Amino acid sequence: MTYFDLSDPAFDVTSPEVHAARDENWYVETNWGWAVLRYAEVSALLRDRRFRQGNARWPAQNGIHAGLFSDWWQETLLSLEGDDHARIRRLLMPAFRNKTIAAMRPRFQALANELIDAFAARGNVEFVSEFAEPYAARIICVLLGLPEDHWHQVARWADDLGASFSIDVGNQVPRIEAALTGLLGYVEEVVADRRVRPRDDLVTTLVQATDDGDRLSEHELGVALVFLAFAGMETTRNQLGLAVQTLLKHPDQWRLLAERPELGENAVEEVMRVNPTVTWVTREALEDVEFQGLRIPRGGIVQMLSHSAGTDPTAMPDPAFDISQQRPPHHGFGAGVHHCLGHFVARTDMAVALPLLARRMPNAAPDGPGEWLPVSGNTGALRFPIRFERPATELARVPRRREG
Repeated sequence: MTYFDLSDPAFDVTSPEVHAARDENWYVETNWGWAVLRYAEVSALLRDRRFRQGNARWPAQNGIHAGLFSDWWQETLLSLEGDDHARIRRLLMPAFRNKTIAAMRPRFQALANELIDAFAARGNVEFVSEFAEPYAARIICVLLGLPEDHWHQVARWADDLGASFSIDVGNQVPRIEAALTGLLGYVEEVVADRRVRPRDDLVTTLVQATDDGDRLSEHELGVALVFLAFAGMETTRNQLGLAVQTLLKHPDQWRLLAERPELGENAVEEVMRVNPTVTWVTREALEDVEFQGLRIPRGGIVQMLSHSAGTDPTAMPDPAFDISQQRPPHHGFGAGVHHCLGHFVARTDMAVALPLLARRMPNAAPDGPGEWLPVSGNTGALRFPIRFERPATELARVPRRREG
């Protein structure tokens, strides 16, 4: 049987090797359990209550058994299960109501335009540092009610915490724990402020959230807010880079998005189907499980490969990238009781940004290879230079030199 080394930085979860394995069978063996490759099996296992979220063991699998990072990781929504998970999630949900997030669309649009204004007349951009990172970080600041000029520090902490999902996490613990210490201290100050000076923001909503008299403790609030800040910033930044990468490989789709901005929401779904930043979603068996001929022992790990499932021809007869098509739901935000709590924030801010980028960066193309994380684990761009045609409307904004 085919075997994948998911920890190999050269391994690519979107490769022809993975597609060929999917044609042969619905799963393969890996160094981290079994990898599930087909859409139907991924959909079923993500919702199978005989499994729990498998990320709780991630630090231990990488030799990290104690310390600030290990302790914090066990208390995040990713690791909690059962009544503990249901309680925390229930208390966090008021801050993520669709109506609340939808009302922020004009602010997201203004921010996207402000950032594009800074480079549109040049005809080139380093996309990560000039758009994706400040956009994602400043949106987190808007959501949490933080001063937007703090985004540089929030982004640095979030970026360092992003190493938590790295296949090299075992070597990143000092960096991760330094960021945890900084962000936890910052968040604690914000929570204390909102208790005496409430505002119309996510932190105040969570400080005041109650369910039959139950509230989040100070510690639970700190753990949750740090996780929300880093997960929301890092995944949005990475997914924006992957979205633009995908669209630029299909210039007809880039032009279509510019002409039809109403396709922004659908573009987000298509990108996450074929090029998700979360390249696999983990589950752990709570008991011995027999599933379609595979025996998974209690404690066994299964990795749901998002791209492989999203491009499975048995679920999508024509899996080619097309933002005008309606597809079965992708698994980029997980599924079941651990479906991503902040999915509507990510969907909304990307659906706002992508059509504006397409309209204001016509005929865009990569300006060199850039620098990318491994296409395994959580992936994305570290540096992504792009060149594009400068529209006349942008050129008109460039100050003219005086003669003489």
